[in-house]
Amino acid sequence: MSITHVILTGGVGSRLWPLSRKSQPKQYLEIFENKSLFEMTVERNNHLADKVMVVGNVDNHHLSGKVMDKTKTSYLNIVEATPRNTAAAIAFAAFASNPDDILIITPSDHIIDKMDDYNNAIQEAVLKAKEGYIVTFGIIPTKPETGYGYIESKGDKVISFREKPNETTAKEFIARGNFLWNSGMFCFKAGVLLEELKQFQPDVYEKSKEVWEASKEGFLDLDLSMQIPSISIDYAVMERSKKIKVVPASFSWSDLGSFESVYEYLVSKGHPIDKNGNMVIGSGKHTTFLGLKNTIFVYTDTANLILQKENSQDVKDIYSELERINSDLLN
Repeated sequence: MSITHVILTGGVGSRLWPLSRKSQPKQYLEIFENKSLFEMTVERNNHLADKVMVVGNVDNHHLSGKVMDKTKTSYLNIVEATPRNTAAAIAFAAFASNPDDILIITPSDHIIDKMDDYNNAIQEAVLKAKEGYIVTFGIIPTKPETGYGYIESKGDKVISFREKPNETTAKEFIARGNFLWNSGMFCFKAGVLLEELKQFQPDVYEKSKEVWEASKEGFLDLDLSMQIPSISIDYAVMERSKKIKVVPASFSWSDLGSFESVYEYLVSKGHPIDKNGNMVIGSGKHTTFLGLKNTIFVYTDTANLILQKENSQDVKDIYSELERINSDLLN
């Protein structure tokens, strides 16, 4: 039995456009003390696992390869031909493992602090995984956040999974005191996860198995991949299995899924803001904000974005509109 760190790195970070592009998704942007979120993910977990797997896609696997070379990390590379959501991505990692191997699944675009708390949470999850449970990590919330899903829990038991709430519901969750942020991190034995996937979502199981068995040096076939239903692991397994446990974790966590969370992180690291809370990202040029508060100016060579911090979640609508007209500004 070995412990494998599986890094999921397929997302495009649409809520961080124009910084995040298809050619350079947010997990590869070196704007976090000259490191990328992907590199920080590799380093954070290298002492916790015996092996590393990277599940990426055909558009960005060369970017993860550069980071793995830079950090001198040997790894198994799984390259998806097309995005099929997290159920398939995690199934590929499980098929590539021995049934008793314990997999620690982490996204590649999260910021995590308080490393002692993080390490303790991982160790607790590994112990539960050895007992045959599928473990999810629930973050003890610090505010009523509308950008995250929630886990309703009692101790280590999961009562329910909840979608991203509106402001009123988020406040209600916090007031009730037994709701955790859903971190998108998991820990389990490969064989246990596959058994549950086969039971609850046999179509994803069978098609993913077919794709994995036809893979060539970790590269997956496009035509076969297109037949896999695009379903999240939460929907496919987590919300249906009786083997789920949650580790309520107190490490500091953010998925940096919006400019508001990037803003808060950069402020905590000493990035300059003016007296009205305005910030420039991506440019060293002198910029003056007049009559504006909590405004973020995002500069890139080909596109700029000026937004109120509170409107950060709406950036994905701009991304969707540019996608609709097939704009080069996404590349």
